[in-house]
Amino acid sequence: MSADYEGSTKSNPVQITEDEAAVYDRQIRLWGLEAQQKMRNATILIVRLRGTATETIKNIVLAGIGKLIIVDTDDVSEEDLGTGFFFRDDDVGKKKVNAAKTRIESLNPLVTVQAISHDVFHDRELLDALVMSVDLVCVTDWHREGLICINEVCRCVGKPFYAGGTFGLLGYIFCDLLKHDYISPDRSAPSDAPRNLKASTVYSPLHMALRHRWTALTRKQTKELNPAVLHGILAVWEYQHAHGKLPEKLEEAPQLLSIANSLLEASGVNKQVLDTMPRELMEILSTGASHEFSPPCAVVGGMLAQDILKALAAREAPVANFFVFDGTSGSGTVCRMNM
Repeated sequence: MSADYEGSTKSNPVQITEDEAAVYDRQIRLWGLEAQQKMRNATILIVRLRGTATETIKNIVLAGIGKLIIVDTDDVSEEDLGTGFFFRDDDVGKKKVNAAKTRIESLNPLVTVQAISHDVFHDRELLDALVMSVDLVCVTDWHREGLICINEVCRCVGKPFYAGGTFGLLGYIFCDLLKHDYISPDRSAPSDAPRNLKASTVYSPLHMALRHRWTALTRKQTKELNPAVLHGILAVWEYQHAHGKLPEKLEEAPQLLSIANSLLEASGVNKQVLDTMPRELMEILSTGASHEFSPPCAVVGGMLAQDILKALAAREAPVANFFVFDGTSGSGTVCRMNM
């Protein structure tokens, strides 16, 4: 088992060579050599290869992580060709990870890529071994219960966890980085004497974040966080849990609206800001949540990759802890959920 899931070797880290330094010169100037060294020695696990993951993988591989492990049991479908730019027409019917592996490797030959197409999620021993072998886990476009489960496995072995995905025009990123230490610029220092400060943030697991109540926020703070989009995403998760599938047609909008309003009431959102969920948003989700569109996938996947690299490099503050993207307006917000 350990041979199958051989992660980074902490006792003997890989040193960046002169040739690698030349490849990553721009990033080293941006992040610093120490941060690039951390990325070079990191092993990242990405679960599920849909549009969001495709964009995330592209960015973290080009940035120069050490090893990428991709896990997906599904075959390539015709629908995957729209947002999955690692796939081609003749890949339809093949295992996603096998079809994507060579194209991912071609992005950056310095990165080792391992593909796993068998189910590791129904064998806790296998799953634990896999998670323990990596430095960070990222699960994309999965149902709520699956995300909670993997998050708990990560917590048990002390591994940072990211989740991300899209529901049509809407998207999200959640992260649980446990206790995360990082270097942050001191913005109070004089401009001619820039300084960095050590900072630390304690995160909460997904199951706790979902119990977040908004009652402590002012009307202005609540409005700035765009609670309708966040609760719309939570409603889709709840609908998926109840029905075993995502909503697919307009006739499902009333039930989705009912679910969203119940979640809205339970979380205590300021009624002066939002007393009922927008019907138009529910209609958009009821017809679009089961589909992928390239622009939202590019935005969410790009931000997800950027945040993963921030976490690895320990430079600047990552997302804390729930980001939502509204593709109908092109805006995004970050909400601290039960932190």
